[in-house]
Amino acid sequence: MTSNTRPVYLKLRDMIAAAIIDGTYPEGSMLPSVRALAAEQGANPLTVAKAYQQFQLDGLVEVQRGVGMMVAPGARAWLLDAEKKRFLQNEWPEVLARIARLGLRVNDLLDNTVPSA
Repeated sequence: MTSNTRPVYLKLRDMIAAAIIDGTYPEGSMLPSVRALAAEQGANPLTVAKAYQQFQLDGLVEVQRGVGMMVAPGARAWLLDAEKKRFLQNEWPEVLARIARLGLRVNDLLDNTVPSA
C-alpha cells in the first residue's frame, strides 16, 4: 500500500510513532490532545482518535483521565522493533531489487556515489 493510498489514521499513527522513536515524545511525556493534533494536522478529531486508539490497544500510551495520554514505558523500544520488522519485510525487498536492477555495489551505497558508466 503506497503512502497515497494509506488511510489518514494510519499516516497519523506512523507520524506519532516516528515522533516517539526519535524522542520528540519521550516515554512519560504527554501526547498532544486529540483536538490539538487534529487542528495541527488539518484532520478530523475522530480520525486522530482512531490513530491514538491503536496505541492504547498496544499498551504504548497510558490514559490519565483529566490529564491526557502519556507515552508508556517501553513504547520506544517496542515501536523501534516493530518498525525495523516492517521495513525488513515490506520495504527492504523492493529496495534490494532496485539496487540489483541498477547494478549498484555495496561501495556505491556506502560512498553515496553513482558509478561511472
